[in-house]
Amino acid sequence: MRPRILALLVLTPSLAFSAGDAAEGAKLVAEHKCEICHHNKTLGDAKAIYLRKDRKVTSLDRLKTQVSLCNSELSLKLFPDDEEHIVAHLNQKYYKFPAK
Repeated sequence: MRPRILALLVLTPSLAFSAGDAAEGAKLVAEHKCEICHHNKTLGDAKAIYLRKDRKVTSLDRLKTQVSLCNSELSLKLFPDDEEHIVAHLNQKYYKFPAK
């Protein structure tokens, strides 16, 4: 019984943390200049990439995949928890997908 309690205590903080911190995500987006890249792709409003009708991101899972893809393709060297923070920020600010 004790090993189970210990496992729960060890795992609980990481489970809560995996949801991401939107405020930390906003800092990371600014630090890595994500919106400059988006501005260059849209040749205009950087936020338009999130709000366009034909957007690729149509679910929380796709948002996670897209953030991971940007991290990989642009060699941002973000940790998985950093990606979760960015996902939380983008979801809170633009997408509004329900949490799982």
